[in-house]
Amino acid sequence: MADGSAAPRARLAEIERELARLRHRHDIAMSAFRFEEATALGPSIAALERERQGLAEALPPAEPPQTGVVPKLVTPRARSLPSRKFRPR
Repeated sequence: MADGSAAPRARLAEIERELARLRHRHDIAMSAFRFEEATALGPSIAALERERQGLAEALPPAEPPQTGVVPKLVTPRARSLPSRKFRPR
């Protein structure tokens, strides 16, 4: 990344990993009815959320990789029904 955003993007990735870990611990604590432990994780999660939001807003949007492939949309063919011939009884 030539624009110098490599360090902030690395920090953003680190924050997202830590948030995933803390949210998992929070979910486990809640499912085990350890509400005090889950509540204690709340401020840490909130602080990381604020930092993640600030970093995400400051970074330029990431450009998707250029593949050079253009997808082609295919329309389904109409299925022809066999002709019904009149048969005398």
